[in-house]
Amino acid sequence: MMMTKHKSINNLIAAVFLTAAMTACGDDAPNSQDPTPTTQDPTPTTQDPTPTTQTGYDELYRPQIHYTPAKNWVNDPNGLVYADGVWHLFYQYNPQGNSWGNMSWGHATSADLLHWQEQTVALTRDELGDIFSGSAVIDRNNTAGFGAGTMVALYTSASQAQQQSLAYSTDGGKTFTRYNGNPVISNNDDNLRDPKVFWHEASQRWVMALAKGWKMGVEFYGSTNLKQWQHLSTFFLPLTGRPSLQWECPDLIQMGDKWVLLVSVNPGGPILGSGTMYFVGQFDGTTFTADELDYPLWLDYGMDNYAGVTWSNVPDGRHILIGWMNNWQYAGDVPCSPWRSAFTLPRELKLTTFEGKPLVTSTVVKEIDQIASSWQAAGDVLAVKDAYQLRLNIGLDRDATITLSNDQDEKFVVTINAAARTASVRRTAATGRTNFNGTFSVPSMQAPLSVEGDHVVLDFFVDQSSVELFTQEGTMSMTNLVFPQSLYNQLHVEGNVIEAQVRNLKSIWKQ
Repeated sequence: MMMTKHKSINNLIAAVFLTAAMTACGDDAPNSQDPTPTTQDPTPTTQDPTPTTQTGYDELYRPQIHYTPAKNWVNDPNGLVYADGVWHLFYQYNPQGNSWGNMSWGHATSADLLHWQEQTVALTRDELGDIFSGSAVIDRNNTAGFGAGTMVALYTSASQAQQQSLAYSTDGGKTFTRYNGNPVISNNDDNLRDPKVFWHEASQRWVMALAKGWKMGVEFYGSTNLKQWQHLSTFFLPLTGRPSLQWECPDLIQMGDKWVLLVSVNPGGPILGSGTMYFVGQFDGTTFTADELDYPLWLDYGMDNYAGVTWSNVPDGRHILIGWMNNWQYAGDVPCSPWRSAFTLPRELKLTTFEGKPLVTSTVVKEIDQIASSWQAAGDVLAVKDAYQLRLNIGLDRDATITLSNDQDEKFVVTINAAARTASVRRTAATGRTNFNGTFSVPSMQAPLSVEGDHVVLDFFVDQSSVELFTQEGTMSMTNLVFPQSLYNQLHVEGNVIEAQVRNLKSIWKQ
């Protein structure tokens, strides 16, 4: 989950690194006894306040193709689960204001991963503390005893310690009941959080990955009933040049005959502050062993894709991830009101190889076509309105510079180095507003294209306050917030452009 969940957002400093005082280490042993089930009627969690009616959504910087709640602060996506035709997006949410605090699980639902309906707040603070990040599963076989097909959420209860708790829903995520035996994993430390749970078929048990925060690493636990957990193993791999990081939001995913472990880290991302790295290896049901590669490997080379995890129970076997589109360096200062922060476009992850080494690719989900108009040739002026996708086929025989701009002469510039096969992005005062935080302006961020051949196809997904850049096959992605006065609607390219196309993406808030 987020990097300083148990601290005030005011502790975020405008410097290269964040400082956070954490409590001393303690005993991480899980509960050894499963409490006797209660015979009393369970008490539903608090369901107040209700969300603001979704009208307008036309404020300056308001994303038009990315989910945001009507108002208030959000960060990490939580409890991503698909059930009965509905995509559930739970997320860290402050029901009481537009800054970090009062951590709860907000809730939105979608039938297509693009059009989202904000729902009633799902889980709010209780006697065990704030409701931090976690995951949700569908218990098809009633392993927990709450009923076949129950939606079960595992999350971190955060006060002086970070402990793991359980809640369940028998009405499709509309209401949740807290388990009367919480916490299901007790802990006296504040460095054990963000449970990501999945069913491991070979060992016939649930497996949980837990991040160790400033202690770094990932703990694995196992359970046959989601209530009693046993420690299985610990994974840690030192990273060259990054001796001290917070490890958060783990997600262990099987991709073919390999396993991929996602871990969000902060500070110490690929550029500055927050970022998501991954390891590739094997998992035998107990232990994850990483292949010998040159780590860290980065899922995204921009500044603003953090805490991403994948949906569980996806019917077609796709690995679909969504991330928090922000960075802890400046998250509390971005100039958005009455909401603060958005989520990335949902992305499909795949594992491929490049130059003989494994590479996780990410592309925007195919459902994006549902809000897209037909492709048109792109000229100097782009006939776009709410948001758009720009596709450029660029020859790699010489360098290229792509400039997106608007009538205010604000510019977002991408440079392709043909010899090095890299993409570089500049985010400075020229791109739009940056003066809200001293670390937002970044003169250069660079990413490997990881493509072969004599050309590269780039996809830009441009919204009111973000640019998500991908190679067409997803071998490189860069996600960045920007705050121009108006949508970039002009294009200038220097270099060998083979083809330029654009298509409008219709606002998900407008009829």
